[in-house]
Amino acid sequence: MREYLTTERLEPTKRLIVERTKDFGEIYEIFNRDDAAAQSERCIQCGDPFCLNKCPLHNYIPQWLKAISEKDLEFAFKLSNEPSPFPEVMGRVCPHDRLCEGDCTLNDGHGAITIGSVETHITEEGFKAGFKPEFPGITVNKKVAVIGSGPAGLSVATYLLRSGIGVTMYESSDRAGGLLTYGIPNFKLDKKIVERRVKLLEDGGLELVLNCKVGENISFEEVADSHDAMFIGIGATKPKSAGLAGEQAANVYDAMDYLTAIGKKNFKTDYDKKFDFKDLNIVVIGGGDTAMDCLRTAKREGARSVTCLYRRDAYNMPGSKKEYKNAMEEGVDFTFFASPKEIVLDESGSAIAVEVVKTTLGAKDKSGRQRMEEIKGSEFRVNADVVIMSLGFDPLVPSFLAENGIETNSWGGIIIDEESHETTTAGIYAGGDCYRGADLVVTAAYDGREAARSIANSLLK
Repeated sequence: MREYLTTERLEPTKRLIVERTKDFGEIYEIFNRDDAAAQSERCIQCGDPFCLNKCPLHNYIPQWLKAISEKDLEFAFKLSNEPSPFPEVMGRVCPHDRLCEGDCTLNDGHGAITIGSVETHITEEGFKAGFKPEFPGITVNKKVAVIGSGPAGLSVATYLLRSGIGVTMYESSDRAGGLLTYGIPNFKLDKKIVERRVKLLEDGGLELVLNCKVGENISFEEVADSHDAMFIGIGATKPKSAGLAGEQAANVYDAMDYLTAIGKKNFKTDYDKKFDFKDLNIVVIGGGDTAMDCLRTAKREGARSVTCLYRRDAYNMPGSKKEYKNAMEEGVDFTFFASPKEIVLDESGSAIAVEVVKTTLGAKDKSGRQRMEEIKGSEFRVNADVVIMSLGFDPLVPSFLAENGIETNSWGGIIIDEESHETTTAGIYAGGDCYRGADLVVTAAYDGREAARSIANSLLK
């Protein structure tokens, strides 16, 4: 350990730009054993490890780095899979620069350990070696219903099944995974990775019910009456509106609708052909990771030009710096300090441009962030054949919540006890984006894990 003086931070190898923009294959190669061990040996084994503390799951990062440095893959696999329901997913999609790697002691002068890449290596190599997370089988005469199969739902199912408690999962879509399947493109997360985890859960006793929307295909009451507890993990899929004139034009789309359609196309299943944007000029409004996903997807789909409009600068974009860099490499055009004011329509009512005004950053607000100020008389237009809105998401509020005493807050988030994750109705729990608003995969996984602990403690008294 502590080889940081002689070994530098190593980034995972990326596929060549000219190759990776032609398909939806993952762009990062997985560390081999030597590279993973070399990065792990840089860890200084802090007495108070900032990386562990910054991780929402409190993963045993220093411990599995030590195990990999000693070439003990099996122990590293067990350590990695204990507090995390799907570490190979987290290693790919977590914003490590803002979490574990951002708080790595070596980040100040020596370069953080490439924690995310080592995390991916551990589970992928572990699976190759035949290691699997352990499930005891259903050993308890109790059953829990999980509504939604996204990160929070998969996480709660993982830890309930580890406790021997049966789980029935209801998913409105044709595939499990939620955001992991239809919200994150394949070039960041190959869907075989998600399918493998779902299969492990099914082998462990999960009963998965697809194409079943609770409240429509089956009543909430029927689900509740046939289970001993429930967990709601329905995410946040209602797109936020910019309130721009012209926003309702037929060729102005929501980001998630676009990503879902292309996801279905990549599965070679039926999808809406209106989302084929080949040879068109695409403008994406927004600066988060979902916006980056749309921009990079459009490049791979053969768009003539792909432009991102963001009202602040690159430094202030809410998305991952890594994803911004990848988008830049792949030929996306970024127009910063540009605040959209109107979607310009032609005589037929189709969007043909976005009217924007230049901005600048002024004094800091109470949060310490500089206020965005518009520059008078600086309006200009950005031509567009298609406009994609990516301004974030709020939770949908199904009617069965209020009908069953499950309270929500002013923006639709389900109210829970933050310790137990129980809602305002006893025996019903919730977590993930339907509670937090649009947030990270890792925080949804945390909610699912903690809710599972509370449910298990309640049922196994």
